[in-house]
Amino acid sequence: MVVGEALAEPGGHVKERLTLTRREMLSLAGSAAAFGMMGCGSGTSGSTTMPTPTPTPTPAPTVNTSSSCSVKPALTEGPYFVDERLNRSDIRVDPADGVVKAGALLNLTVNVSRISFGTCTPLSGAFIDLWHCDALGVYSDVSDMGSNAIGKKFLRGYQVTDSAGAVQFTTIYPGWYSGRAVHIHFKIRNALTSSSSVQFTSQWFFDESLTDIVHAQAPYSSKGRRNTLNQNDGIYSSGGNQLVLALTPSGAGYTGTFDIGLQI
Repeated sequence: MVVGEALAEPGGHVKERLTLTRREMLSLAGSAAAFGMMGCGSGTSGSTTMPTPTPTPTPAPTVNTSSSCSVKPALTEGPYFVDERLNRSDIRVDPADGVVKAGALLNLTVNVSRISFGTCTPLSGAFIDLWHCDALGVYSDVSDMGSNAIGKKFLRGYQVTDSAGAVQFTTIYPGWYSGRAVHIHFKIRNALTSSSSVQFTSQWFFDESLTDIVHAQAPYSSKGRRNTLNQNDGIYSSGGNQLVLALTPSGAGYTGTFDIGLQI
């Protein structure tokens, strides 16, 4: 408590001196210390140090997360790429003799986008190559696996993406050969030269239940059931689950669309 003590001053005036009890002095000292911890932080006596403001982080660029901007894994080119430079949408035909490869019709649309500096835009003018085996597991223009198709050019070709970054291909559902799951190879590049600055190569795979249905029909059925499924394919295990074509029945075959974004 505060106690008033009367003191005599010169001239007869009386002055009252205010004093604190020891308990109140300790209490006030504790309160002052607590205030210093809450409001001022550390600092020299008689000065106040303000806390350093935390800088506001710069937001990361927003990338369009639509399927067209989805980045997919690159996979091996494999041994059967031949740069035939056949600019055509329907790759079923062998240009040497005009014979159309038999098999379930497959119409594919490929949409390619460029992902750069946080934006996603259609990639026009890109060259998209497709190549795959026929219904019996044979590749054209190579000699391998007991077959010789040198000089043939069936199931090979490229298209150039339009202003929307799209191309269309007409082909057949692939067959199979020993040691590999059913697949289609594709390559994206900005020029038909070895010096192209953009070159992305990968493979598409297929739903196993759909492949069972297709391969039960002629001419696939004459080869019997495949000996390697997606889950046993070493190339598929490197990201093939992101490269399975979503197909829907269409007339005598199937149709599908594949969207891919390249970080260039």
